[in-house]
Amino acid sequence: MFIDKVELTVSSGKGGAGCVSFHTEKFVAKGGPDGGDGGRGGSVYFKVDPNTDTLSFYRGKRHLKAKNGRPGEGRKRAGKSGEDLILVVPPGTQVIDAQTGELLLDLTTPGQKVEFLKGGKGGLGNVHFKSPSNQRPTYAQPGLPGKTKHIRLELKSIADVGLVGFPNVGKSTLISSLSNAKPEIANYEFTTLTPKLGVVQVGDFDSFLMADIPGIIEGASDGRGLGLEFLRHIERTKTLLFMIDATNYREMKYQFENLKIELERYSKELSGRAFAVAITKTDALSEDEVNQKTEQLINELGLKPNSGAKRFGAKDGLKSFVQEVKEWEEFDLNKPLFILPISSVSRANLDALKFLLFDLVKKAKKQQG
Repeated sequence: MFIDKVELTVSSGKGGAGCVSFHTEKFVAKGGPDGGDGGRGGSVYFKVDPNTDTLSFYRGKRHLKAKNGRPGEGRKRAGKSGEDLILVVPPGTQVIDAQTGELLLDLTTPGQKVEFLKGGKGGLGNVHFKSPSNQRPTYAQPGLPGKTKHIRLELKSIADVGLVGFPNVGKSTLISSLSNAKPEIANYEFTTLTPKLGVVQVGDFDSFLMADIPGIIEGASDGRGLGLEFLRHIERTKTLLFMIDATNYREMKYQFENLKIELERYSKELSGRAFAVAITKTDALSEDEVNQKTEQLINELGLKPNSGAKRFGAKDGLKSFVQEVKEWEEFDLNKPLFILPISSVSRANLDALKFLLFDLVKKAKKQQG
C-alpha cells in the first residue's frame, strides 16, 4: 500500500542509573565504593533507503521508542547502552513537528543517516563521589530522561520532470513508454491513484527521473479529485510537462489554463517552474489536424516561432527544432519552452521529447540555481 503521510510519536531512551556499591572481598578491609555508571539511552536516527518508496511501515504506529540504558553494577561495571531506534524512510521524506508545523529534517540523500533525538546520559556511580571527607558515598546519579517528539512524516518524491494533466490524457502511457515504470493503464479517468516514478534513459550514460501523479480536474484546489493531494510529489521537480489531450472535449487552451490555475492555488513556487507542453493522442488525428492544433496552441500561448513543433512527423524540421532548443541559453519561465505533438501508442516524437526534456532539465537547474 502506498502511504505518503503519517503521524507518530518517537522517543529516545532514558539513561541508566548509576550504582551504589561497595567493594567487599575476603581479607580486604574497607574496600571502598565501586558502583559503576549507568548506560546511555538509545538515540533516534533517520536513515534514507533508496530501496523504499513508501511510509507504509509506519501506518498504525502510535509510539516508537529507543531502548533505555541499563543501570550500572558493582565492581565498577558500566551498564549496557540502550539500543538505538533507526527509522528507515525513502528519499524525499520530510520530518515535520506535528504541533508547530516546523520542518525539522529534509531527507533527500540516499544512504544519509541523521541523529534526530539523542538518548539520555547515564548516571555516574558512587565511585565518582569518593573524597577525603566522604570515604563512603551513598549517592549515585540517576540517568537523564530521553526526549519525546510528536512528528509528521511526509514523502515528497524526488524527480526531475513532473507530469501534469487532466485525468486520462495519457500520462501513465507516456511514463510507461519512456521509462521502466509500469503503472496501471485503462480507458477511464483516475486510473492512476498513487504517484509513480520512472527512470528515463537518455543515451548510454544519462538519465532523468519522471513523476506521474493522479489527474488534476477543475476545482482540485477546493478538494475535488485526487491530483491536489499528491501535488507534493512534484514540488521538488525543476521542470513540469503539461500534457494536453488533443482529443478531449475540453479545449486545449482551456486545459492548459486550468492546470496553471490549480497549480498556482496550490503553490506559487510550483507554478513558477520551467515547463513544456506535450499534445497527446495525436495518433487519433490526421497529420493536417495535428499541425493545425499545434500551431493554434503555439499562437495562443505565445511560444517562440519555430518550424519543428508545427510539423508532425517532419524529421528534418523536428531535428532543427531540437537543435534550436538546445541553443537557447535562457527562457521565459512564464511560457513553455516548447510545444510538441506526441503519440505514446505510435511512439511519434517520443525520442525527440526525451532529449528535449533532458535538455530542459539541465537548463532549468542552471537557470534556477
